[in-house]
Amino acid sequence: MIFVGRGSLLVRAVQFAQSAGHQVDVVCSDAPVDARTLARGSAPYAVVADINAHADRLAAECTDGIVWSINNHMIFRAPVLDTGLRIYNIHNGLLPQHRGLPSVAVLFALLNGDPEYGATLHEVDAGIDTGRVLAEQRFPVAPEARYHQVLLRGVQACHQLFQSSLQAVADGRPLERPEPAPGTGTDTGTAAAARPGYYGLRALRRLSAYTGHPAYARATDLGVAAPYVPEVADALSQLRGAAHPR
Repeated sequence: MIFVGRGSLLVRAVQFAQSAGHQVDVVCSDAPVDARTLARGSAPYAVVADINAHADRLAAECTDGIVWSINNHMIFRAPVLDTGLRIYNIHNGLLPQHRGLPSVAVLFALLNGDPEYGATLHEVDAGIDTGRVLAEQRFPVAPEARYHQVLLRGVQACHQLFQSSLQAVADGRPLERPEPAPGTGTDTGTAAAARPGYYGLRALRRLSAYTGHPAYARATDLGVAAPYVPEVADALSQLRGAAHPR
């Protein structure tokens, strides 16, 4: 199997797969520091800027036809999607309501009053977080939960979901399908949290409309997560600068 992504979540997933006896053919990361970490182990690695430029290599070196996307910021396009490889993504957020950047989705999940957050395992298709959902790991969002608490618990849920799904994916066994979210399917009690949403960098432009929101303070409390979400930190800094010009 092949791994694509970055950060400690990727490294932990690779190490877990190896400890479980799975062959890791190559790890592709756009972060050289992750490559150096993996180089100290036994996983072959490659620093790549565009995963689609390496489609032929992925197809040639993947021994089981499985590609894992873990904390991956690179978008799979036709060159890779057309290889016939089975590509699975672990997404920090519930789908379809938390599509896009997890760093942004967490912020709006709190502003929207979503009662649940979590991690999703889904197949990768030509869209962004639009592939078939295979499994979820949900957790409740406490009324006073803060940004850094939800984001970090989401990261933890991602690794737990990977651990619980790895063998079934490797064996080609079906995973237990998640129950429909409230407000979808046959449930007539609508819930705003279940509505599909996409949260990319453009969504951060809407933050100025939420500064008076009762959940704004805790939704923007980045805490220890601040160094890992520079796009959100920058947007908040710009908002503060606009509110208090020199």
